[in-house]
Amino acid sequence: MKSVTFLFISLFYITVCFGQDTINKRKWLSNEVLERYKVVKGNEDVRVGPYKAYYKRRTLVAEGNYNKGRKTGLWNFYDDEGKLMQKYDFDKTEFIYEAPLDTDTDISFAFDSQIKAGDRLTRPIKIGGNYYGLIPYITAFRLPFETEGINVDYIDAVVELLISPGGRLADYKVHLISRVYNYKQTFNFGLDFFNEEDKQFSPATLNRIPILSRIFIHCSVNNDGSLDFY
Repeated sequence: MKSVTFLFISLFYITVCFGQDTINKRKWLSNEVLERYKVVKGNEDVRVGPYKAYYKRRTLVAEGNYNKGRKTGLWNFYDDEGKLMQKYDFDKTEFIYEAPLDTDTDISFAFDSQIKAGDRLTRPIKIGGNYYGLIPYITAFRLPFETEGINVDYIDAVVELLISPGGRLADYKVHLISRVYNYKQTFNFGLDFFNEEDKQFSPATLNRIPILSRIFIHCSVNNDGSLDFY
């Protein structure tokens, strides 16, 4: 009798879990990246099932799965040309693959430590790679002035992220520079723009010891005052 009761409860649980209604959702992460995912009907904050994000609706830049609102299992992340940049296992909380840093990139790093010949240095790493993973820091900023009458092609922006030895986002600022308009200004912000996941990094290391580091993302400025990758 107990076996029959247990079997009935198990079948009921499976029916409830897998019969749960979901809704397909789409959301623009940036001017260029569209994400597609499912949410639980009646609670659109809870993502479930497969997730994909596309650059210009065509090029896959992220894919994985959600379970009860949490990323689960193996996720793949690509650049805007579809090249695999990173594999991360959210169940094991470990990087499975990280592509070598492309020398032809608008992302650079600085380290607040003296580095000597022969030292072993690793850069800070963000889950999502150097494209998808950095989108939140690009989209958090918008020019604090109107762009009417201004040629934004003459304005460069640099997003600067300070990463602590503990692997935390410690500071966020944006530098705006224009030689044509003889303009240069730095904007400092708090970290309230970002959720907990956005604040987590794998820190830089020097001879396997975590160190303070900085990530610089060189951006273009859109006509609406938002930023984008070059």
